[in-house]
Amino acid sequence: MATVKEYSVEEKLVSVLKLQKIDSKLDEIQILKGELPIEVKDLEDEIEGLNHRQHHIEDEIRGIQDFVSNKKNAIKDSEALIKKYEKQQNNVKNSREFEAISKEIEMQALEIKLSEKHIKDATEEIKDKNRVLETAKKAVSDKDLNLKHKAGELEKIIGETEKEETGFRKLSEEARTKVEPRLLAAYEKIRNNYRNGLAVVSIVRDSCGGCFNAIPPQRQAEIRQRKKIIVCEHCGRVLVDNDLDASVTI
Repeated sequence: MATVKEYSVEEKLVSVLKLQKIDSKLDEIQILKGELPIEVKDLEDEIEGLNHRQHHIEDEIRGIQDFVSNKKNAIKDSEALIKKYEKQQNNVKNSREFEAISKEIEMQALEIKLSEKHIKDATEEIKDKNRVLETAKKAVSDKDLNLKHKAGELEKIIGETEKEETGFRKLSEEARTKVEPRLLAAYEKIRNNYRNGLAVVSIVRDSCGGCFNAIPPQRQAEIRQRKKIIVCEHCGRVLVDNDLDASVTI
Protein backbone atom coordinates (compact mmCIF):
# COMPACT_ATOMS: atom_id res chain seq x y z
CA MET A 1 0.00 0.00 0.00
CA ALA A 2 1.39 3.35 -1.06
CA THR A 3 2.15 5.82 1.67
CA VAL A 4 1.33 9.50 1.42
CA LYS A 5 4.32 11.67 2.18
CA GLU A 6 3.90 13.95 5.16
CA TYR A 7 5.34 17.40 4.65
CA SER A 8 6.78 19.42 7.51
CA VAL A 9 5.39 22.91 8.09
CA GLU A 10 8.60 24.40 6.76
CA GLU A 11 8.38 22.32 3.58
CA LYS A 12 4.78 23.45 3.11
CA LEU A 13 5.78 27.06 3.58
CA VAL A 14 8.68 26.74 1.16
CA SER A 15 6.48 25.16 -1.54
CA VAL A 16 3.71 27.75 -1.28
CA LEU A 17 6.19 30.64 -1.01
CA LYS A 18 7.97 29.46 -4.15
CA LEU A 19 4.63 29.24 -5.96
CA GLN A 20 3.81 32.79 -4.82
CA LYS A 21 7.10 34.13 -6.17
CA ILE A 22 6.54 32.45 -9.54
CA ASP A 23 2.96 33.71 -9.77
CA SER A 24 4.12 37.20 -8.80
CA LYS A 25 6.50 37.15 -11.77
CA LEU A 26 3.56 36.26 -14.01
CA ASP A 27 1.59 39.09 -12.42
CA GLU A 28 4.40 41.51 -13.23
CA ILE A 29 4.17 40.51 -16.89
CA GLN A 30 0.42 41.08 -16.85
CA ILE A 31 0.97 44.49 -15.24
CA LEU A 32 3.42 45.28 -18.03
CA LYS A 33 0.67 44.54 -20.53
CA GLY A 34 -1.60 46.76 -18.44
CA GLU A 35 -5.10 47.29 -19.76
CA LEU A 36 -3.98 46.75 -23.36
CA PRO A 37 -5.61 43.30 -23.81
CA ILE A 38 -8.95 44.66 -22.55
CA GLU A 39 -8.61 47.86 -24.59
CA VAL A 40 -7.83 45.89 -27.76
CA LYS A 41 -10.84 43.60 -27.21
CA ASP A 42 -13.12 46.58 -26.48
CA LEU A 43 -11.95 48.35 -29.64
CA GLU A 44 -12.52 45.21 -31.73
CA ASP A 45 -16.06 44.94 -30.33
CA GLU A 46 -16.73 48.65 -30.96
CA ILE A 47 -15.49 48.39 -34.57
CA GLU A 48 -17.64 45.32 -35.14
CA GLY A 49 -20.67 47.23 -33.84
CA LEU A 50 -19.87 50.29 -35.97
CA ASN A 51 -19.39 48.13 -39.07
CA HIS A 52 -22.75 46.48 -38.43
CA ARG A 53 -24.35 49.92 -38.08
CA GLN A 54 -22.62 51.10 -41.27
CA HIS A 55 -23.93 48.09 -43.24
CA HIS A 56 -27.41 48.69 -41.81
CA ILE A 57 -27.36 52.34 -42.98
CA GLU A 58 -26.10 51.29 -46.42
CA ASP A 59 -28.97 48.80 -46.67
CA GLU A 60 -31.42 51.55 -45.70
CA ILE A 61 -29.98 53.88 -48.36
CA ARG A 62 -30.27 51.15 -51.01
CA GLY A 63 -33.88 50.57 -49.94
CA ILE A 64 -34.70 54.28 -50.26
CA GLN A 65 -32.94 54.45 -53.65
CA ASP A 66 -35.07 51.54 -54.86
CA PHE A 67 -38.14 53.40 -53.59
CA VAL A 68 -37.09 56.53 -55.57
CA SER A 69 -36.47 54.42 -58.66
CA ASN A 70 -39.95 52.89 -58.37
CA LYS A 71 -41.51 56.32 -57.99
CA LYS A 72 -39.68 57.59 -61.08
CA ASN A 73 -41.00 54.61 -63.02
CA ALA A 74 -44.47 55.35 -61.65
CA ILE A 75 -44.16 58.93 -62.98
CA LYS A 76 -43.20 57.60 -66.43
CA ASP A 77 -46.19 55.27 -66.35
CA SER A 78 -48.51 58.13 -65.35
CA GLU A 79 -47.09 60.37 -68.08
CA ALA A 80 -47.64 57.60 -70.63
CA LEU A 81 -51.23 57.17 -69.46
CA ILE A 82 -51.84 60.92 -69.68
CA LYS A 83 -50.66 60.91 -73.30
CA LYS A 84 -52.90 57.93 -73.99
CA TYR A 85 -55.90 59.63 -72.37
CA GLU A 86 -55.24 62.89 -74.22
CA LYS A 87 -55.37 60.99 -77.52
CA GLN A 88 -58.61 59.34 -76.43
CA GLN A 89 -60.11 62.76 -75.69
CA ASN A 90 -59.74 63.65 -79.35
CA ASN A 91 -62.02 60.77 -80.30
CA VAL A 92 -64.74 61.02 -77.64
CA LYS A 93 -68.37 60.94 -78.74
CA ASN A 94 -69.91 62.88 -75.88
CA SER A 95 -69.13 65.18 -72.98
CA ARG A 96 -69.57 62.44 -70.40
CA GLU A 97 -66.74 60.42 -71.94
CA PHE A 98 -64.67 63.60 -72.14
CA GLU A 99 -65.20 64.33 -68.42
CA ALA A 100 -64.41 60.73 -67.44
CA ILE A 101 -61.12 60.83 -69.34
CA SER A 102 -60.35 64.27 -67.89
CA LYS A 103 -60.75 62.85 -64.39
CA GLU A 104 -58.33 60.04 -65.25
CA ILE A 105 -55.84 62.62 -66.52
CA GLU A 106 -56.26 64.66 -63.33
CA MET A 107 -55.79 61.53 -61.23
CA GLN A 108 -52.58 60.64 -63.04
CA ALA A 109 -51.35 64.22 -62.68
CA LEU A 110 -51.99 63.98 -58.93
CA GLU A 111 -50.12 60.66 -58.88
CA ILE A 112 -47.17 62.39 -60.55
CA LYS A 113 -47.19 65.21 -57.98
CA LEU A 114 -47.45 62.73 -55.12
CA SER A 115 -44.58 60.67 -56.55
CA GLU A 116 -42.49 63.81 -56.99
CA LYS A 117 -43.13 64.70 -53.33
CA HIS A 118 -42.12 61.17 -52.27
CA ILE A 119 -38.96 61.46 -54.38
CA LYS A 120 -38.10 64.84 -52.84
CA ASP A 121 -38.64 63.56 -49.28
CA ALA A 122 -36.71 60.37 -50.00
CA THR A 123 -33.84 62.32 -51.55
CA GLU A 124 -33.57 64.41 -48.37
CA GLU A 125 -33.66 61.24 -46.30
CA ILE A 126 -30.83 59.78 -48.40
CA LYS A 127 -28.79 62.94 -47.77
CA ASP A 128 -29.39 62.56 -44.01
CA LYS A 129 -28.49 58.87 -44.14
CA ASN A 130 -25.32 59.66 -46.09
CA ARG A 131 -24.27 62.19 -43.45
CA VAL A 132 -24.82 59.56 -40.74
CA LEU A 133 -22.94 57.02 -42.88
CA GLU A 134 -19.95 59.35 -43.26
CA THR A 135 -19.90 59.86 -39.48
CA ALA A 136 -19.97 56.09 -38.97
CA LYS A 137 -17.15 55.58 -41.49
CA LYS A 138 -15.08 58.28 -39.77
CA ALA A 139 -15.67 56.60 -36.40
CA VAL A 140 -14.57 53.23 -37.82
CA SER A 141 -11.47 54.81 -39.35
CA ASP A 142 -10.53 56.49 -36.06
CA LYS A 143 -11.14 53.29 -34.08
CA ASP A 144 -9.10 51.30 -36.62
CA LEU A 145 -6.12 53.60 -36.19
CA ASN A 146 -6.40 53.37 -32.41
CA LEU A 147 -6.73 49.59 -32.59
CA LYS A 148 -3.63 49.27 -34.78
CA HIS A 149 -1.67 51.38 -32.30
CA LYS A 150 -2.87 49.46 -29.22
CA ALA A 151 -2.52 46.07 -30.92
CA GLY A 152 1.00 47.02 -32.02
CA GLU A 153 1.97 47.93 -28.46
CA LEU A 154 0.49 44.70 -27.12
CA GLU A 155 2.17 42.61 -29.80
CA LYS A 156 5.52 44.19 -28.96
CA ILE A 157 5.11 43.45 -25.24
CA ILE A 158 3.98 39.89 -25.97
CA GLY A 159 6.98 39.42 -28.26
CA GLU A 160 9.33 40.62 -25.54
CA THR A 161 7.76 38.61 -22.71
CA GLU A 162 6.31 35.52 -24.40
CA LYS A 163 9.29 33.26 -23.78
CA GLU A 164 9.63 34.43 -20.19
CA GLU A 165 5.89 34.11 -19.55
CA THR A 166 5.79 30.59 -21.00
CA GLY A 167 8.68 29.60 -18.76
CA PHE A 168 7.04 30.97 -15.62
CA ARG A 169 3.70 29.34 -16.47
CA LYS A 170 5.44 25.98 -16.73
CA LEU A 171 7.21 26.59 -13.40
CA SER A 172 3.88 27.61 -11.84
CA GLU A 173 2.22 24.39 -12.96
CA GLU A 174 5.10 22.34 -11.58
CA ALA A 175 5.15 24.28 -8.29
CA ARG A 176 1.43 23.68 -7.79
CA THR A 177 1.95 19.93 -7.79
CA LYS A 178 4.31 20.30 -4.82
CA VAL A 179 1.93 22.29 -2.63
CA GLU A 180 -0.22 20.36 -0.18
CA PRO A 181 -3.80 20.33 -1.67
CA ARG A 182 -5.57 22.07 1.23
CA LEU A 183 -2.88 24.73 1.39
CA LEU A 184 -3.06 25.18 -2.38
CA ALA A 185 -6.83 25.68 -2.20
CA ALA A 186 -6.39 28.28 0.55
CA TYR A 187 -3.62 29.95 -1.46
CA GLU A 188 -5.83 30.23 -4.57
CA LYS A 189 -8.74 31.60 -2.53
CA ILE A 190 -6.62 34.23 -0.78
CA ARG A 191 -4.84 35.17 -4.02
CA ASN A 192 -8.14 35.71 -5.81
CA ASN A 193 -9.33 38.00 -3.02
CA TYR A 194 -6.65 40.62 -3.64
CA ARG A 195 -5.87 42.57 -6.78
CA ASN A 196 -2.10 42.32 -6.20
CA GLY A 197 -2.38 38.52 -6.06
CA LEU A 198 -0.36 38.25 -2.84
CA ALA A 199 -1.40 35.29 -0.71
CA VAL A 200 1.99 34.65 0.96
CA VAL A 201 3.92 37.60 2.40
CA SER A 202 6.87 38.24 4.68
CA ILE A 203 7.08 40.59 7.64
CA VAL A 204 7.98 44.14 6.67
CA ARG A 205 8.97 46.53 9.50
CA ASP A 206 7.12 44.44 12.09
CA SER A 207 4.00 44.48 9.91
CA CYS A 208 2.19 42.19 7.48
CA GLY A 209 3.69 42.60 4.01
CA GLY A 210 0.21 42.47 2.55
CA CYS A 211 -2.07 44.72 4.60
CA PHE A 212 0.71 46.45 6.64
CA ASN A 213 -1.04 45.94 9.96
CA ALA A 214 1.32 45.50 12.91
CA ILE A 215 2.27 41.99 14.01
CA PRO A 216 2.98 41.53 17.76
CA PRO A 217 6.54 40.39 18.70
CA GLN A 218 5.25 37.08 20.12
CA ARG A 219 3.46 36.36 16.83
CA GLN A 220 6.63 37.16 14.89
CA ALA A 221 8.58 34.72 17.05
CA GLU A 222 6.05 31.98 16.27
CA ILE A 223 6.36 32.72 12.56
CA ARG A 224 10.16 32.38 12.74
CA GLN A 225 9.83 28.99 14.47
CA ARG A 226 7.95 27.59 11.45
CA LYS A 227 6.09 25.05 13.59
CA LYS A 228 2.67 25.95 12.20
CA ILE A 229 1.23 27.94 9.35
CA ILE A 230 0.27 31.37 10.61
CA VAL A 231 -1.98 33.80 8.76
CA CYS A 232 -2.45 37.52 9.27
CA GLU A 233 -5.43 38.06 11.54
CA HIS A 234 -6.37 41.16 9.53
CA CYS A 235 -6.12 40.04 5.88
CA GLY A 236 -5.78 36.25 6.08
CA ARG A 237 -2.53 36.08 4.11
CA VAL A 238 0.03 33.38 4.96
CA LEU A 239 2.97 34.91 6.84
CA VAL A 240 6.61 33.84 6.52
CA ASP A 241 9.75 35.15 8.18
CA ASN A 242 12.32 37.19 6.29
CA ASP A 243 15.03 34.54 6.41
CA LEU A 244 12.77 31.98 4.77
CA ASP A 245 11.63 34.56 2.22
CA ALA A 246 15.25 35.34 1.31
CA SER A 247 16.20 31.65 1.04
CA VAL A 248 13.47 30.76 -1.48
CA THR A 249 14.42 31.70 -5.03
CA ILE A 250 13.12 30.77 -8.48
